Amino acid sequence: MGRQWGWVVFRGAVAVLFGGLAFLVPSRELDALTPIWGAYVLADGFLALLTAYQVREEDRPWWSLALVGAAGACAGLVIFWPGTSSLALSTLVASWSVAMGGFQILAALRMRQSIEGEWRLILSGALAVLFGLLLFVAPGNALAVVWLIASYAIGFGALVIAFGLRLRSVANAV
Repeated sequence: MGRQWGWVVFRGAVAVLFGGLAFLVPSRELDALTPIWGAYVLADGFLALLTAYQVREEDRPWWSLALVGAAGACAGLVIFWPGTSSLALSTLVASWSVAMGGFQILAALRMRQSIEGEWRLILSGALAVLFGLLLFVAPGNALAVVWLIASYAIGFGALVIAFGLRLRSVANAV
C-alpha cells in the first residue's frame, strides 16, 4: 500500500478542503452544505475504491477499504436528491461516518503486519465513529451541526494525510 501513498494524502487533502468549504457556507442552514458534502463523499468513496483496487492487485487485505469506498459512493448520491431535509442529511452523514470509521479501523488492523504507524488510520476511524455518534445526538442547531461536520472533516483529513506521509516513508525505505 506504500506505493499508493499519494492517493491517501490526496484523500486527506480533499477532506481538509471540504472542511474549509463547510466553514465558509454562507447560510446557517444545513441544507446549504448538502451539495458540498455529497461531492466530498463521492470523491472520498472513489479514492477509497481506487486504493482498494490497487491494494488488491498486491495481494493485500482490500475488502474493508472497498466497503469504505462503496459506503462513501452510495452516501454521496445524496446530491442527486433535491430537497433532502436537514434531519435526513445529518442522519445520513452520521450513519456513513460510523460505518466508514468502523471499516477504516478494520482496514488498519488488517494492515498491521504490512505497515508501521497504522495507529493514525485507527485514530482517524475512531474519530469518524465518534463524530457519527455525536451527530446522532447533536442539537437541532444547524450551525452547530455544520461546524461539527467541518471540524471533523479537517481533523480526519489531517490524520489521513499523516498516515499517507507515513506510507510514503515506508515506500521510500523499501
